[in-house]
Amino acid sequence: MSERNNLSCACEGGAPKAAKGETGVGRILLLQALAVAAWYVLYLQLLPFSNWFAYGLLGLDPASHLGSAVQFFVYDTPKVLMLLLLVVYGVGILRSFVTVNWTRAFLAGKRESAGNVLAALLGVVTPFCSCSAVPLFIGFMTAGIPLGVTFSFLIAAPMVNEIALVLLYGLLGWKIAALYFATGISIAVVAGWVMGRMRLEPYVEDWVREIRAGEAADEPNMTWKDRFTYALDSVRDIVGRVWKYVVLGIAVGAAIHGYVPEGQLAGIMGSEAWWSVPLSVLLGIPMYTNAAGVIPVVEALLGKGAALGTTLAFMMSVIALSFPEMVILRKVLKPRLIAAFIGVVGCGILIVGYLFNAVI
Repeated sequence: MSERNNLSCACEGGAPKAAKGETGVGRILLLQALAVAAWYVLYLQLLPFSNWFAYGLLGLDPASHLGSAVQFFVYDTPKVLMLLLLVVYGVGILRSFVTVNWTRAFLAGKRESAGNVLAALLGVVTPFCSCSAVPLFIGFMTAGIPLGVTFSFLIAAPMVNEIALVLLYGLLGWKIAALYFATGISIAVVAGWVMGRMRLEPYVEDWVREIRAGEAADEPNMTWKDRFTYALDSVRDIVGRVWKYVVLGIAVGAAIHGYVPEGQLAGIMGSEAWWSVPLSVLLGIPMYTNAAGVIPVVEALLGKGAALGTTLAFMMSVIALSFPEMVILRKVLKPRLIAAFIGVVGCGILIVGYLFNAVI
């Protein structure tokens, strides 16, 4: 009798907790909807505010170099940061479902050709940055995922990430964003497939190949409140790390927008000069930035007459072939494999640059 009463009390006590949890989630969703509405209203005011600040408050001439540069900086800085906040939060919720261990389990055992495509697509939404390149590489190798599939993931993850796509959409429109997505995924798939055919496994560092595959650690199930918290933590972490590069990139873009003559830049990065595409790739490799930092520069280059193919090649080399990332990958790859990686991906970027300069 007492046992039955205890069970009854437990059931009765559990119901209010569930209701409270549901109420808490509903309240969070309502607050988020209001925040998005406020975000949209504020976003619409950025252009008139930047014009008032540069030309009204500061009294700068709209036709002057300084006036144009200041207006560009005041407009683009809050715009890019606002886009970052929104997209990182939304993708943070998505990432709470797509974990690294889930990705490893999903890719393991797939046919290599299908694995290249799936790995490239997963790279768009899976948590990745330069600091996680080494543990991800080790995890994929020890899980039995082919080297070529692993490289498809490692190429797509930094290059075709959600930040790059949303910023391109917000700054340059959906056509360029879709174009970048298609070409970036194609490079990741083809480059990974080619590297898989080259049989480069002996050029992975010996200590990596000696690690035995282990079972992925169990990850606790997350409630919706946990997912919202995870998304907020992603905003603090990612935006906290990249905002300085965003501001620096916008400052460079503002200088280009205000001071670099259109004819001069078009002559250097136009489609007529055959050497503009390889030069843009070489210029991009030593830069230490990311998608959020380089896209404002891309916006300014296109606005000054740079060819689309040349500009895309520059952007891809900055993100996918940056020297700092190669230094990090050196921990797990021998120099010959790094050289093959740079050569294959670099050729893909050059093809994209020349192709779009010829077609568009």
